[in-house]
Amino acid sequence: MSSNNADVEKDYGSNGNNLNDNLDSETALNRIRTAGSLSISPELFEKIYLGPQNRVKGDLRKIFGNPTPIALVGFLLSLTPLTCDLMGWRGAGGSGAASTGAYYGFGAILMILGGIMEWVLGNTFPAVVFTSFGAFWFTFGSTLVPDFNAYGAYATPGEAPATGLTSPGFNASFAFFLLWMGVLCLIYLVCALRTNIIFVTIFLTLVLAFSCLAATYWYLAMGNMAKAGNLLIAGGACSFVTCCAGWYLFTVQMLASVDFPLNLPVGDLSTLIKGASDRKN
Repeated sequence: MSSNNADVEKDYGSNGNNLNDNLDSETALNRIRTAGSLSISPELFEKIYLGPQNRVKGDLRKIFGNPTPIALVGFLLSLTPLTCDLMGWRGAGGSGAASTGAYYGFGAILMILGGIMEWVLGNTFPAVVFTSFGAFWFTFGSTLVPDFNAYGAYATPGEAPATGLTSPGFNASFAFFLLWMGVLCLIYLVCALRTNIIFVTIFLTLVLAFSCLAATYWYLAMGNMAKAGNLLIAGGACSFVTCCAGWYLFTVQMLASVDFPLNLPVGDLSTLIKGASDRKN
């Protein structure tokens, strides 16, 4: 690597102890034990923190563990069961209402916690992604809880609150929330072009999934149940691809956390697409 694109040290000291994913485990561990300051390559940094290497003050990344797997496991254990529900596997359905507890316990809590920890470490992109999806899971779970009266407000007067779930007003309104989640993921997709192929796959399929789900609710509002059912399955299929990529990424993260002697690729893009600051040098 050229001197203009030298490795940025993890604690930004200057003794040149560099870690990269080509080192064997014994050599890497020895450098960690003996170095007062160490650095990691852009490729390894991006694999661990899911963002291009950036300069931050302090040495918090040496003090705290990597929070990324915490947020990922929250995301996966919320979305994976939901995708199975959306596709109707084994008779599942009900818009994922059976997993409402998981949306709070895993999706909301773990993703917001992971996002805050990423923010503390100075990793802006994953911090925003994780906290926004933590808020999504809290919102989605709350929509399914009767006490929030999200669908009850659309119920026919004098009838059960659940009748609001079939009202055109509720379905057309909820579709807009899903539409703008798709727009949010589109922005994340553009940003992910500087991370890795797995992250790009996740956001690309999420854009497709949210688009299909938004269309599902609009067709429900129009009373076209057949079209809505097909789009619901399509949205579930797209999000299932998201989950496959996510489980792979989670596996990569966990193997790296225990220094497992298996280096799975994620398709690093951080050095392929140069940042604006790199182009100025």
